Amino acid sequence: MIYLLLFLISFFLTYIIKNYAIKKSLLDIPNARSSHTTPTPHGGGIAIALTWFAGILFLYYHHDIPKTLFDALLVGMLISGVSYLDDLFTLKAKSRLAVQAIVAVLGLYCLGGFSTLNLGLFTIDNPIVTNLFAFFLIIWFINLYNFLDGIDGYAGSEALFLSLAAFLLFGGSHFLVLAVAVLGFLFWNWHRAKIFMGDVGSTLLGYNVAIFTIYYANQSSLNFWIWIILFGAFWFDATLTLLRRFKNGERLSIAHKKHAYQRLNQSGWSHSKVVLASIMINITSLLLVYFSPSIFIAFALVMMMLYACIRWIDAQKPFQ
Repeated sequence: MIYLLLFLISFFLTYIIKNYAIKKSLLDIPNARSSHTTPTPHGGGIAIALTWFAGILFLYYHHDIPKTLFDALLVGMLISGVSYLDDLFTLKAKSRLAVQAIVAVLGLYCLGGFSTLNLGLFTIDNPIVTNLFAFFLIIWFINLYNFLDGIDGYAGSEALFLSLAAFLLFGGSHFLVLAVAVLGFLFWNWHRAKIFMGDVGSTLLGYNVAIFTIYYANQSSLNFWIWIILFGAFWFDATLTLLRRFKNGERLSIAHKKHAYQRLNQSGWSHSKVVLASIMINITSLLLVYFSPSIFIAFALVMMMLYACIRWIDAQKPFQ
C-alpha cells in the first residue's frame, strides 16, 4: 500500500510542479545543444526527491532500512537542494563542485568509508586509496548522471531499471521506494516530455547510485562489479565521451551533444526508440550478471557489448 501511495504522490507532485512551472515561465528553452525543440517545464525531479525522502523516512521509522545506508542517502538532500538552486539561478561550476565534494565526504563518513576494492587478480584495502577512489566515484556519478539526462525518459528509465534490478539481486524496500518515486515522474517525462527532471533529480539519482555501489561493495567486494555492470550504459558512454573530447583538445566545461545516446538521436532515432534500446542493453547486462559463472566474465562481456554499440553509433553519426 505504501508503494502505491508514494507512486501517487510522485505522480501528482510532478503534475503540480509542471503546471506551476508553466505558470511562472520556468521553462527549458531549446538551444543548439538541446535535444528538444519546444520550451518545456523543468524541475520535475523535485517530485522524485520529495517522494524518495518521504519514503526512506517511512522505512527508517519502521526499521526497514539499515541506519548507515539511511544516513548516507539522507545526505542527498544537500545535493538535491543545491541542484534545484542551480536549476533556477545557474550556480558557478566551482560552487557546485564544492558542494559535491562535501556531499561525497559526508556520504562516505556515514557509510564508514569504502573498505575494499576487489580487482580480481588482487584487492586494494588501503583506506587512503579506497576512500579517495570512492570520493571521486561519487562526484563522477553525480555529474555523469546529470550529463546523460538529455532526452525524454532516458534518466528516469535508467533509475527505474537500476531500482528493479537491484531489488531482484539484493532485496531491500528502499529500491522499491526509488522505483515508484521515479515511475510517477516518468509518466510525465516519456516522449514527448511534458516536464524535465532538471539537476535537482539527476544529481540525486547519480548520488544514490554511488552510495548503493559503495554500501553493497562493503557487504561483499564483488558487489561493486555488479553495480558497475548494471550502470554500465551510463558510465561507459559518459567516460568514453569525456576521454574522446579530451583527446580532441576540447574544453571539457563546455556543453555539447556528443554522447552516444545524443548522436543516436541525431541520426534519426526517436527519443523513445533510443530509450527502449538502452533498456534492452540494460536487461542484457542484468542477464549476464545473473547467469555468468564469474562476475568478471560478465563485466568483460558487457564491456565488449557496450564498445560494439558505441562503434555502431559512430558509424551512424560520427564523433566529431
